[in-house]
Amino acid sequence: MLKTRFTEMAGVEHPIVQGGMQWVGRAELVAAVANAGALGFITALTQPTPEDLAKEIKRCREMTDKPFGVNLTILPAIKPPPYAEYRQAIIDSGIKIVETAGNKPQEHVDEFKKHGVKVVHKCTSVRHALSAERMGVDAISIDGFECAGHPGEDDVPGLILIPCAADKIKIPMIASGGFGDARGLVAALALGAEGVNMGTRFMCTKESPIHQHIKEQIVANDERATELIFRTMRNTSRVAKNMVSTKVVGMEKDGVTFEQIKDLVAGSRGRTVYEKGDPDAGIWSAGQVQGLIHDIPSCAELVSKIVREAEAIIHERLNRFTAGSARNVAA
Repeated sequence: MLKTRFTEMAGVEHPIVQGGMQWVGRAELVAAVANAGALGFITALTQPTPEDLAKEIKRCREMTDKPFGVNLTILPAIKPPPYAEYRQAIIDSGIKIVETAGNKPQEHVDEFKKHGVKVVHKCTSVRHALSAERMGVDAISIDGFECAGHPGEDDVPGLILIPCAADKIKIPMIASGGFGDARGLVAALALGAEGVNMGTRFMCTKESPIHQHIKEQIVANDERATELIFRTMRNTSRVAKNMVSTKVVGMEKDGVTFEQIKDLVAGSRGRTVYEKGDPDAGIWSAGQVQGLIHDIPSCAELVSKIVREAEAIIHERLNRFTAGSARNVAA
């Protein structure tokens, strides 16, 4: 059994997290992750209203009696969602752990903490992680450059970012970006993390509420099948490589403004990808970990395999190296 400070804090069996994913983090996936002994997060803003979020939490509870959380991502917008109302729906629903992401979450952290809710904040740099720690969050999810979605603007991969953060962060930290199998979990633990956060890997499971064609596309893709869009706008996002993303990257090279590409990158088009199964219908998030995804298991099969193989790597492969050193010393 792999026990860490994070599993103890979250009350889960395994140090594996399914983070918030727009249009994907719904009750059926989150409940399956929870039933597998890992920690899943419903994505609050996938639900059109705070009332719908409360209903989704209730629906998830009908499918599992194990811990799960809610992701609340705070992003600047001309007409921002009613974040305070979503936050209150989370609190009123009795959720005990929340994943926050985005800018300046202090107001939300304070309110969640006031109601005994544990807060895990997603960061893409050590400086932001330290800032979140000072805000009073309970854990950090550190995103390396390999991740789907927003990797920040520093372009630091996990192999460097995770131990750099571990050297300075005192609270529990989970590693995100590029994780999809047992090898990644063992590596993350060795680098100083207390678990891993997997997004793209959980998208490609039987319970994931996206079209089968998109799951099959993830399996078919390799580690090169992503694009970085919004680079010129200092709001980099890693997405699956398709006709739309390639067009956007080309237009950015010509110096377009966001207004000129906003219809191409609209979230509604990304939702259509997941619902209709056309991988070229819009922009959709996927990480470089696609190169490690070769099947579409159930969440229970995936989590069980990762934990079982991670324990084997630690106890058999790594112990073999230390045992060999001991024999050499004795000789």
